[in-house]
Amino acid sequence: MSASFLAVPKFREGQIVSFIGGEGVIKNYRFEADSWDYLVEMPMGPEPEMGRVGCETMIWLSEVDISSLLNSFSAKVLNLQQKTLAKAC
Repeated sequence: MSASFLAVPKFREGQIVSFIGGEGVIKNYRFEADSWDYLVEMPMGPEPEMGRVGCETMIWLSEVDISSLLNSFSAKVLNLQQKTLAKAC
């Protein structure tokens, strides 16, 4: 008998995240090939002259390609605090 477990997803539906292509909101997720994939919807820009085709602002991304905006913001604040403390010393 073998035991297996399913890893808990790092991000949840509705969470705002960032990635190399920009920022977006998690709309869905699925477990595939031993990792989580997330459907991320990016905000739509102005409508192009030829109109919209469909969901061109949604993309499936692997968990390793995504970071939380909260974590990113916290790291920036910590980095700024460290630079301020270094100047004060």
